[in-house]
Amino acid sequence: MFKNKLNYKLLNMLLFIGIIYLFYQTNGLWITVGNKVVKILFPFLIAFAIAYALYPIVRYLQNKKIPKNISVFITIFLVIGLIAFIGITIVPMLFDQLGSLFNAIIAFIKEMSMKYDIDFGPLQNTLTKTFNSFLKDISIFISNGALSFIGASFSYISTTIIIFASAIYLLVDMENIRNKIKIYFKNKSKKTYNYVKALDISMKNYLDGFTKIIFITIIEYTITFAIIGHPNAILLGFLAALGNLIPYFGGLITNIIASITAFVISPSLFIRTLVAFLVLSAVDSYIINPYVYGRTNELHPIMVIFSVFAGGILFGLIGIMISLPVTILIITTINYYKKDMKNKFNELREM
Repeated sequence: MFKNKLNYKLLNMLLFIGIIYLFYQTNGLWITVGNKVVKILFPFLIAFAIAYALYPIVRYLQNKKIPKNISVFITIFLVIGLIAFIGITIVPMLFDQLGSLFNAIIAFIKEMSMKYDIDFGPLQNTLTKTFNSFLKDISIFISNGALSFIGASFSYISTTIIIFASAIYLLVDMENIRNKIKIYFKNKSKKTYNYVKALDISMKNYLDGFTKIIFITIIEYTITFAIIGHPNAILLGFLAALGNLIPYFGGLITNIIASITAFVISPSLFIRTLVAFLVLSAVDSYIINPYVYGRTNELHPIMVIFSVFAGGILFGLIGIMISLPVTILIITTINYYKKDMKNKFNELREM
C-alpha cells in the first residue's frame, strides 16, 4: 500500500515537472497567446468591473420600488452627467490651475538652484519641454477639432465605446449573472459558494468605502486649501482624490506638490500648508478612514506598501492602482482557507 502511494506521488511529481518543462520550452508561444487573450478580454473585464461597481446603486433604486430598467437608466444618466459636469466646469479650472502649479514648481527649482548653487538646468529644461509639449498637444486638439483626434486615437475611442456598451448590458443583466453564479457554486460546493460570497462582501465593502473616500477627499482637501489661501485648492483637491488610487504615496505626492507651490508664494502659506498637511493626515488616518472602512478591509501599512511596490514591478501603473483590491482578495482567500491549509500542512508533515 505504501509502495503504491509512493509511486502515485512520484508519478504526479514527474507529470508536474514535465508540464513545467513543456511550458518553459514553449514560453514564447504561450506569452504571445496570453497577450492576445488579455488584449481581447481586457475591455470586457473593465466593463464587468464598472457594472459590478455600479450595481449597488441599481440595487438601491430597486429597493425603492423603481423598476430595474429605469434604475439602470438613472444610474447611467448620473454617471454620464457627472462626467459631463466635470468635463465642462471642473476641467477648465483644473487646466488653468495646472499652468500656475507648473510655473510655481519651475520657480521653486530656480530659487533652490540660485540659493544653494545647484545646477537644476537639465531637470528644468525637461519639465519645461514636457509641459510646453502638453500645452501644444491640447492646443492642436482644440484648433483642429475632434476629427483629427478621433482619427489619431480611433483604437482608444472604439475600446471606450466597447467598454461603455458592454458595461450597460452587463449592468442590466448583473442580477441574472449573480444569480447564475450563486446557483452554480451552491450546486458545486457549499464551501466554495461561501468563499465566493466572502470575496463579494470584501469587494463590496472596499468599493463602497473607496467611493465615499473619493468624494470626502475632494471636499475635504479643496475646502481646507481654500481656507488657508492656497491658489491651487481645486486642483489639489482632485489630485488628493486621485491619489487614493495609489495608497499612501498618492496623498504624499499631493501634499509635496502643495508644499512646493506654497513655498514659492510665501513662507506663511508654506507653514499653513504644512499644518494643513499634518491635520489632514491625522484626520484621514484616525477619523475618516476608520469610520468609512471600519475594520472590514483593514490592512497593515507594510502589507499595503508591499502590494503597491509588487503591483508596480509586475504591471506598472495599472498594477499600482489595482494592488489594494487584489491584496484584499488574497487576504480574504488566505483567511478563509487558513484552517484547511493548516490541516493540509499537518498531513504532509506527518507523512
